[in-house]
Amino acid sequence: MGFDMRVLTLLAALSLGVTSALAAEEPSGCDKFKWPIARERAALTAPDRARLASGSEQAAMPSSAITLGLVATTEAKLPTPPERAPKDGTFAGFIRVRTAKAGLYAISLSGGAWVDVVQDGRVLKPVAFSGATDCDGIRKTMKYQLSAQPFVLQISGAGDNLVSIAILPGE
Repeated sequence: MGFDMRVLTLLAALSLGVTSALAAEEPSGCDKFKWPIARERAALTAPDRARLASGSEQAAMPSSAITLGLVATTEAKLPTPPERAPKDGTFAGFIRVRTAKAGLYAISLSGGAWVDVVQDGRVLKPVAFSGATDCDGIRKTMKYQLSAQPFVLQISGAGDNLVSIAILPGE
């Protein structure tokens, strides 16, 4: 009986350690982002966001935040397989941007989802990432160095069928 109790105690301690580590990875509150997000948050919550369907093509970089309609991952027809496999029951979608000006851009999302930026046939890695839970209007923001080439912005693994996206020039 003593052995079983020690094993249970060890498992409980390990479980608490994993829970604590996960909580440490998910900061909570708007003040927990790594850089100021007021501009991104204002764009993501603006009432005049254009509403786009998955697969939409934009002639140029959107001038304001958009709300992208997502579909079931199995129906999304993403041009490139996501870098992270989406969970069953989640939503996905994409937009194509035909003309991009080279530079650093902040891509921010209102909700949790995986983001892939595909340019010139390859998935770009973000230069920087920040995210936090419990911040109304914004969940994560990433900075990407884009070249003056068309790109595809893919969203996958979203829990909702709508996500607001802001693509803003870096500051």
